[in-house]
Amino acid sequence: MIPEINYWTVLLATLSSMVVGTVWYAPRVLGTRWAKLAGVSMEGTGRDAVVPIITTVVVSFLTAWVLAGAITIAWHFYGGSYLVSALVTSILLWAGLTAARLITHDAFEGRPSGLTVMNIAHELVTIVVMAIIIGMWPPAGTV
Repeated sequence: MIPEINYWTVLLATLSSMVVGTVWYAPRVLGTRWAKLAGVSMEGTGRDAVVPIITTVVVSFLTAWVLAGAITIAWHFYGGSYLVSALVTSILLWAGLTAARLITHDAFEGRPSGLTVMNIAHELVTIVVMAIIIGMWPPAGTV
């Protein structure tokens, strides 16, 4: 069984991921600090970013689609508010999958803890914004 999914919210959530990332990693926000901690140069042409941006769009769509399905499954199981189900599901998935995996990989790779915190915080904000968008517009026939 495939859960009901509002694909418009998946597309909006995908777009929101790009907006959050653009703001989060802007040089005047956290971009300069991130680049220093990650050992990444902010110099270069727009061409250098094409493949990472395309990759990010595809992966963000996949994340939003899976999140939308998981939210609907959780809502069917627990009932109640679709938005609350969206928020709780997103935070639990972030903590148990995204944050846990990033912390593990960064520990073994010896990355600075400040970089790990910055990246998992970015992922939390991204996932919560996606969940709010998905939770505000449940699939037709679910609520």
